[in-house]
Amino acid sequence: MMIGERSEPVDYARHPSGIVPTIQNIVSTVNLECKLDLQAIALQARNAEYNPKRFAAVIMRIRDPKTTALIFSSGKMVITGAKSEQSSKLAARKYARIIQKLGFPAKFKDFKIQNIVASCDINFPIKLEKLAPAHHAFSSYEPELFPGLIYRMKQPKIVLLIFVSGKIVLTGAKVRDETYTAFENIYPVLTEFKKIQQCWDDKKHPISRNVLDSAPEIPSLTANMGGKLQKLLSYVH
Repeated sequence: MMIGERSEPVDYARHPSGIVPTIQNIVSTVNLECKLDLQAIALQARNAEYNPKRFAAVIMRIRDPKTTALIFSSGKMVITGAKSEQSSKLAARKYARIIQKLGFPAKFKDFKIQNIVASCDINFPIKLEKLAPAHHAFSSYEPELFPGLIYRMKQPKIVLLIFVSGKIVLTGAKVRDETYTAFENIYPVLTEFKKIQQCWDDKKHPISRNVLDSAPEIPSLTANMGGKLQKLLSYVH
């Protein structure tokens, strides 16, 4: 998010770049501490679906906050889709209440934020083919397989998807300040590899301008979370 997109002024002490990544999705988990009959839940609850041949959890949705829950027979629950930590916890409590109203002795234990996904646009293109070898210890760039550069930051431990267009996705944080710190860490690197192209004016004199390359849009954040969800599913089994 750039200056001008926010209703409140940017805190430059916290965001020296003037860019604040926007939270796109929060994944959280909670333990209801009771065994659940998923078939009964799917039959009685609204906005719930259960196909054990495809997935070993009830998928339930609510509109406010707009979220999706994966509810497992063990009593473990994964909540996705919230845009803030508060909304994620509120949604988790609403799902727990739904389960309670269906007659299960559900509790609300060990609520945790497992992953925060954020994105931003730095509004200039990046030379990924130069950035990758310069930061090879942290970077993976195989454009024939995936259009973005995957940057695995060590501190904080965040994964960034960096696209030539200047769009950035940050994932792996458990608190939002990790997302902000990771972006401020990478921003000077991105400016170092800002893409400039030599162009020519009407008199054949060279001029420089930024190249706003056509690039694939950032893939669906939900689609990009496949690996993360697999990791979370190891928690609930």
